[in-house]
Amino acid sequence: MKKIHSYIIIILLCISVSGCKSTTTNSGNNVVIKVNGSTSMEKLINGLGELINREYPNISIEAQFTGSSAGIESVINKTSLIGNSSRLLKEEEEAKGLVANIVAIDGIIVITNQSNNVSSLSKEQLIAIYKGEIRNWNEIGGEDVPIVIIGREAASGTRTAFEDILGIENECKYIQEINEAGGVVAKVESIKGAIGYVSLDLLTKKTKALAIDGIEPTIESIRNGQYLLQRPYLMVTMGEISKQSQEVQKIFEFIDSDKGKAFIESIGLVPVS
Repeated sequence: MKKIHSYIIIILLCISVSGCKSTTTNSGNNVVIKVNGSTSMEKLINGLGELINREYPNISIEAQFTGSSAGIESVINKTSLIGNSSRLLKEEEEAKGLVANIVAIDGIIVITNQSNNVSSLSKEQLIAIYKGEIRNWNEIGGEDVPIVIIGREAASGTRTAFEDILGIENECKYIQEINEAGGVVAKVESIKGAIGYVSLDLLTKKTKALAIDGIEPTIESIRNGQYLLQRPYLMVTMGEISKQSQEVQKIFEFIDSDKGKAFIESIGLVPVS
């Protein structure tokens, strides 16, 4: 699996095998691999789980979605083999033996209510909105509607990536902080002046994605690096993939296969070439 140390395109995959008997369940010839982590990666992991089980009927993925930091910690404390993360590993986490493996690139889209007549923001306007310096949509060509700033909770990998890319760590003036990506979508759907950020694949008919600096968030603009807000989807392992069990290695082999890459692209993510 290709490893890239760039923030935008690294994905972290943490699997701990040695001494981790609680992270797999054997039932006859079936092996259940326990994974945990990012709520933004739920569609990816659930879909991969179904496809991998078809390809390898003896391998099943048992997934939980409790957040990136929780997923990484679950690998460290040996309750999961794979930790799904939408943020990079911290130095202290890497020092414990966790390894980053790329599985996909995600675009973080900025969404508003479908009724909003604003369709594009500059990077500077987006920063000013989240810092509370622009408070009404009429300041940037929209209707006279207060801006309601929606964000993820502090432990969210999506929030970490969003704030890091824009350089606004600890400066955001959130009105509401939501624990799940789906909750952000629901809030933006229901509040006329709301603005939030989620993965590209979570765009709905009741929300609209804003272009940033005139660049629409698409698979192509993410692939060619034009779209600003992109980050890795990380699946974190304890040690190199080559040191993992055969079943875990097969999971990564499938992700890197033509079938795996086709699925990744089908749900609005960019596969790693």
